[in-house]
Parts: sequence; C-alpha cells; structure tokens
Amino acid sequence: MIGNVIVAGLLMFAPPDSGGPVGEGHQRGREAGVTLKDSQIVVTGTGLSGKSDGYRIKRPCWYEPRGNAADMLDSQIEALPDALPGQEWERRKEALEPFEARIGQEGTWWQRAYNSADPAGLACAAGLAEPYVFAPPNTTPPNGITIAELVEIARAALTVPEPKIELNPDAKSYVNLPTWVWLGDVGETTRSVTATLPGVMSATVTADLKNIDIKPGTTDDRATVVTSGCGQTGTPYKKGGDFTCGVNYLRASVDQPRGVYVLEVTSIWEIDVEDDVVPFVYDPVEAGATRDVPVGEVQSTVEKTG
Repeated sequence: MIGNVIVAGLLMFAPPDSGGPVGEGHQRGREAGVTLKDSQIVVTGTGLSGKSDGYRIKRPCWYEPRGNAADMLDSQIEALPDALPGQEWERRKEALEPFEARIGQEGTWWQRAYNSADPAGLACAAGLAEPYVFAPPNTTPPNGITIAELVEIARAALTVPEPKIELNPDAKSYVNLPTWVWLGDVGETTRSVTATLPGVMSATVTADLKNIDIKPGTTDDRATVVTSGCGQTGTPYKKGGDFTCGVNYLRASVDQPRGVYVLEVTSIWEIDVEDDVVPFVYDPVEAGATRDVPVGEVQSTVEKTG
C-alpha cells in the first residue's frame, strides 16, 4: 500500500514494500548524512542502519518539481493561516501574485530543497536565487535536481555495519599460536539505498562486502598476518582446520602499552550504482574496529639429568 509519512514536518510519499526502513538516512553523531528539508525525496533501503563514512553530496541544494500553475497556487492559498493581521495578510497576498500570473501557462513550478545534515546545505539553499522557479514543459531549470544528484543523495545516506571482531583464542593468545580472526553478526553482505523523487525518477546505490583487512597492532618482526583464506568475512575457528586468516604473534605483548596489542580489522565494501544510470565511480566504504589482544609466552622447564 502506498501511504504518506511525515518526517520533520515534511510530507513524503512512501513507495510500496521498499525492502527496508524508510527515512532520511541521517547518521547521528557524524557531520554528514542526509536530512532532507523542503523535499519530497524518499530515502529507503537496507543500508540506512549502520556506520556512515561521512560522504558529502557535491551540491547539497537543488530545485525539485512541485506542480503546475493551478495546483501550486491552490497549495499556496491552502498554506495561508486563517487569521492574520491586516498588514501581514496583504503581504501574504502579494506573495501569491507570481503564482497567479502563471495560471493558464503550461509548465511546472520547482521549489528549492537542501540537505541540512551537510554544514554547507543551508548556505547553498540561500544562494539559490528564488524559493520557487517556473520552467516550461519538459525542461529542467538551472540547479534543478538530476538523476546524478539522486545518486549522490543515496550514496550519502548509505551506511555499513561496524565490524564485530571474533577471535580464537578469544581472551588471550600466545606466541606462535595462530590467532584466528573473523567477523561476527555481519548480516547481509549486500546493502542498498534508493533515493526516489516520487513519480519522477529514482536511483539506487549498493555496497558489497568484498574482503577484510587485518592490522596486528605491531611491527612485522612481532607478528605475521595470514590472509590467504579470509574471503569476505574471515574464517571462523574450526578445530583441526587450516589456519588461513588471522595473526601469528611472534613476541609477547608484556612490553606494550597496557600489555596488549591493538588488533584492527577493516571491512571493505565496494560501491556500485545500479543500472549505471550515471557513470559514477566511488571509492570503497571502509569500516574499522579494534580488539585488545594480550599475548603471553608459554614457559617450559627443562630438567637436567645425570
């Protein structure tokens, strides 16, 4: 069922069965993301809940199509408060004149919108000449939104899961004992975000988990990283299995700060624009996490005979 949702006071038209949450894709706690203002664009998908890499839309403001001359005038009149002081009422009526002047003309009114999650979004919108512009049929006004910008909005809203590092041994490792490394609770290894301007156009960006990068938290003379069989998410420990993904620590961590090595694992997600609507090439999204790894040394006792 197609329904309407109100987000931050904006009327947004939700597409049917989007396959994921519907929202604005804003990643709290980071300066970038997507929080659409004065916009009818809907952001949906499985890639909205996770960790943002802070990607910013290249131009964080634009004009969006709103309606023909008659419909736009009606909506402006409906938005007027029922009771206003005389001077204010006259001022509001004057503001309707540009819309009244277009009655009977073919074309579309466009309204400015912007991404308020971007520090430059509000200033960008203020730099547009007018809140509304009128364009002839089948034309896009200067700064009118394009399919390329919908791709940018979807990309800015895209998030990936923060890695959850699993180890074996889990609590403490030992010199020359293989420390297996893999990711836990990864979920879907393909995530997507779609930005839709209802009834006009949409664009989808996908992220595919390709591999992980392991940094042992020390120098090569203290550790050897093994990645021959890591695949997308590393190799979970299997008793008797071949050790193909993890770290061999060669020296104990007792002389390190806090007595541990700080292992870092980064998941690497390749980005693709669905259907190649525009020739965009994006760098992979990388999400990292760390684990403290205390490494001890097994002491052996040699008995003298004779």
